[in-house]
Amino acid sequence: MRQILVDHARAHGYHKRGDDQHLEQLDEAALSAKRSQQFVALDDALKCLASISKRKSDVVELRFFGGLSVEETAEALGVSRLTVIRDWNFSRAWLLTEMGGRNPKEPA
Repeated sequence: MRQILVDHARAHGYHKRGDDQHLEQLDEAALSAKRSQQFVALDDALKCLASISKRKSDVVELRFFGGLSVEETAEALGVSRLTVIRDWNFSRAWLLTEMGGRNPKEPA
């Protein structure tokens, strides 16, 4: 699912720049131009996170894109429920910082 959304977001960006390819459109409500940019930024940030910790990146993919619960994610990765919770909390804060360019503890 992640790759489908990212590919569509990137293609949407190219289409806006005048590329003549015919694109199959996903539901526009689900993937507006702003959300397209966010998915591309998220994909880039997840690649960076994977270079730091593959498991943390996997937790985000399974929870966010796969819709798995904490328990299902723990079972899929063969780790404890608490490990998934720690990885999920760390990854969300890290991604917020990476995508927003600020410290999550600083006031907005």
